[in-house]
Amino acid sequence: MLTISRELVDQIIAHATADHPDEACGVIAGRDGVPERFVPMENAERSPTFYRFDSMEQFRVWRDMDDNDEEPVVIYHSHTATEAYPSRTDVSYASEPHAHYVLYSTALAQFRSFRIVDGVVEEEDVKILEPDA
Repeated sequence: MLTISRELVDQIIAHATADHPDEACGVIAGRDGVPERFVPMENAERSPTFYRFDSMEQFRVWRDMDDNDEEPVVIYHSHTATEAYPSRTDVSYASEPHAHYVLYSTALAQFRSFRIVDGVVEEEDVKILEPDA
């Protein structure tokens, strides 16, 4: 199960909406599997059907996480015309076995999370922590 704050969910949705009609992408860094720090990244493909992290930006982000004793807890991207489910390409590029892969569909307003390990996709429940009123 992915447990994530409403603030982080809203940041993912805002990034996806701002980059539409292109796919948005990024990570949420954290420690011990807890998502904490939103890191929007640029889709190097600038495409409505595909995303790819810029290799230099990814190097800097992963180095920064390492320097802060963080890990990529969530790797997210958006789908602009389809449901929030990993494509074959998404699955083939999934290289962080401990990460939650979050997809947000701007077409359907769907927010879903998956574990992708060795090409196997498993959807997981998402628990959104609402701020204290």
